[in-house]
Amino acid sequence: MTDWSAGYTRHVFDTLDSTLAEAARMVPDLRGPTWILALEQTAARGRRGRAWSTPRGNFAATLIMKRTGSPADAALRSFVASLALREAFVALTGREDAFALKWPNDVLLNGGKVAGILLETVGEFLVIGIGVNLAQAPSAAQVEQGAVKPVSVFSELGLTIDPEAFLDTLAAAYHRLELDYVTYGFSAIRAAWLSHAARLGETVTARTMRNETVGIFEDVDQNGNLILNTANGRVAITAADVYF
Repeated sequence: MTDWSAGYTRHVFDTLDSTLAEAARMVPDLRGPTWILALEQTAARGRRGRAWSTPRGNFAATLIMKRTGSPADAALRSFVASLALREAFVALTGREDAFALKWPNDVLLNGGKVAGILLETVGEFLVIGIGVNLAQAPSAAQVEQGAVKPVSVFSELGLTIDPEAFLDTLAAAYHRLELDYVTYGFSAIRAAWLSHAARLGETVTARTMRNETVGIFEDVDQNGNLILNTANGRVAITAADVYF
């Protein structure tokens, strides 16, 4: 399907191993930004290779677009994507108050994780993988100890949202925010993201494979780094998992 959502292309598959894997297979033949949606995934993964449950009724999609600028610039698209996700959720549920954004790339519903984003590069292309618990969420036993509890739109709000309808709304929101980013830079995206940030002004823990930093979540800087006010002063964190 072409000429959809302002020049983006859409491909919908009944079953895939992974939309990220399909994106890598499609890259040699791409001519423009492309969304891939799978109604079911059999070998999905999240950050650091973690398994991501994607049964039917949930949303599993990947956006492929030509990479421009530096790798750091490409990484800021996670903020564009998370804002677009939140807009889509609010538009389809009417619940402005229920959704918040968790650094670096999760969306929360009533405090539980409802969506995650994974960025990768394939050659000259940026690949943005998005998973949403529309119908059901993984059990607490399937996630890392101390992580935010997974929730679904159906379990929290009692609403059933069709994955293709969600894609239509998400793609329109992403396109508009991408234009804002390209035209005006990261400042406006950053300000909008911070206005919906979870636990801003509160104490959080940022954990990597090597160390752990505890501090008050004060800001996100112009490079997308998490700024914590710790016992040793302000610290900028480039990549980590955040725990509340």
